[in-house]
Amino acid sequence: MTADAHRRRAFWQILLFTAGLLVLTWISAGSVYLVNKARQDSKWVIHTIEVENQVNALLLEIRRAESSARGYLLTLGPEFLSDHDAAMATIPQALDKLTRQIGDNPAQRASIAKLREAIQARLEQFSREMDLVKRGEPDSAAALLRQAAASNSTDAIREVAASMTAEEERLLSLRSANADRSQTLAASLTGIGSGLVVVLALLSTWLVRRSAGVRDDAEARLRDANTNLEATVDERTADLREANNEIQRFAYIVSHDLRSPLVNIMGFTSELEELGRDIFRRIGSLARAPVDGPPVESADVVLDGADKQLAEDFSEALGFIKSSIGKMDRLISAILDLTREGRREFEPVRIDTRELIEAIAATVAHQAAEARAEIRVGELPDIVSDRLALEQIFSNLIDNAIKYLKAGVPGAITIRGRTKFGYAIFEVTDNGRGIDPKDHQRIFDLFRRAGTQDKPGQGIGLAHVRALVRRLGGTMSVSSELNVGSTFTVTLPIKWNASNRNEEQR
Repeated sequence: MTADAHRRRAFWQILLFTAGLLVLTWISAGSVYLVNKARQDSKWVIHTIEVENQVNALLLEIRRAESSARGYLLTLGPEFLSDHDAAMATIPQALDKLTRQIGDNPAQRASIAKLREAIQARLEQFSREMDLVKRGEPDSAAALLRQAAASNSTDAIREVAASMTAEEERLLSLRSANADRSQTLAASLTGIGSGLVVVLALLSTWLVRRSAGVRDDAEARLRDANTNLEATVDERTADLREANNEIQRFAYIVSHDLRSPLVNIMGFTSELEELGRDIFRRIGSLARAPVDGPPVESADVVLDGADKQLAEDFSEALGFIKSSIGKMDRLISAILDLTREGRREFEPVRIDTRELIEAIAATVAHQAAEARAEIRVGELPDIVSDRLALEQIFSNLIDNAIKYLKAGVPGAITIRGRTKFGYAIFEVTDNGRGIDPKDHQRIFDLFRRAGTQDKPGQGIGLAHVRALVRRLGGTMSVSSELNVGSTFTVTLPIKWNASNRNEEQR
């Protein structure tokens, strides 16, 4: 999949996620609002019904008071009197409750004032009637009852109550319609939201299936690429292995063949040196011979003047030739050692690393004493590796640490180690000359050296050490500053897998 396709797919995924979030937010907010509104509308509907019920309850208590009053006038039965007194006690409470319930409606507040006035008048009539009966004047009480009926006080109460009931019926119709509308809107919102959620879910499913298909195709291509890559890597590894073996064979042949002419040059140089001494001896004899006389035969002929300068130049030239021959011989020997080491198969054994390094330190104790250097061996982890390779690695590092100490400063060389994630990490630290940071990689190159060249060497040691470390499956690095000192870090597997590495070297 191209980068543009990835960007487009990411854009649509983000857009879909945002849309889903907005829809859910809209549904949630709308649902909360409509539910609260429906609850409020239902509350007002219930309130209206309660007001109507309270009006009817008030009228019922008034009728109860009238009926019990008539029954008492006719029969003087105490049960009617008791029922009348109960109704008379309930009416004010019912009227107060109704007043509280219609307090939110200005029109009903005006009606309740009229209703209270009419009910108060009727209650006073009930009180006078009962007083007359209690004084033993039932006829007067009956006349008062007829007068009250003629005054239409009860009809006035019913008219005001009917007006209030009509108002509540109007409010009930309006509030019921509002409640129905809120419920309808809530249901519609829920339906629309559910539909949108379903659509988004379908789109998400489609995108997920599409992404899964694209991922499966990418994984299949990656598996094919990995298979091809593994085959390519195996092929290239085999080619590199063969090339490496060929280079080693070539280096060995070249180094071996170079030694023969070098030996001839060394032999002829020695003969040339003997011949030169003989020639200059003869020249000296001729220079001291008398005129027309035989030459002077002497083993110790002293040259002077131009002859002496010529003899010195000749000796100096031969010295340069011999020095160069010696250097070339050492280089050839080093190359031969490298090629032999490259063909050697490593044999892993369990190694007491501390014992190994202490043995190496003992072999260089004389050089360390001459350089006034102290070698400290810290805690070191045991590993499984090739013993000879480890001896060469640490011997070279310790030898270099002694060789490149600062003049006039007591040397301090420390070898310590630790383990981490299945690897052993060794550090060889010294307080010597140090290495310029720009030369940190140069010192690991073959025949390359850094700093002042006042010590013997061919620039092969560290290159050989790094090659050994790599063959053992590890890494090597250096941390150093000029005139401060150096720390060489060697990281090796604690348990080296010899079979794999030896196969790579074949």
